[in-house]
Amino acid sequence: DVQLQASGGGLVQAGGSLRLSCAASGFTSDTYAIGWFRQAPGKGREGVSCISHNDGRTWYSDSVKGRFTISSDNAKNTVYLQMNSLKPEDMAVYYCAEYRYCTAPARSWGQGTQVTVSS
Repeated sequence: DVQLQASGGGLVQAGGSLRLSCAASGFTSDTYAIGWFRQAPGKGREGVSCISHNDGRTWYSDSVKGRFTISSDNAKNTVYLQMNSLKPEDMAVYYCAEYRYCTAPARSWGQGTQVTVSS
């Protein structure tokens, strides 16, 4: 089974930065993508970013484009989400998820990590 462990959330002031990490394991194929979605209280899930394992292509939501950067360290089986210029509206629980492709629905996800942005 695929296992995903997210970490790195915390409290930051608006304009600040955080880096989330996702340790991933258990893949039996090279065709997959790792990404992040978030969920704020009372709101639905919102896809944030994704990176394809086999070709490194990335995807970002319009709301984070230019502020967030996703990257992967295949040797460590870890995906990172560098979040800069954080805004109060970025506050949510962030989940690391596994996809067949970045444009497909999430197939599995791990426990989320809370990101709190104070204004």
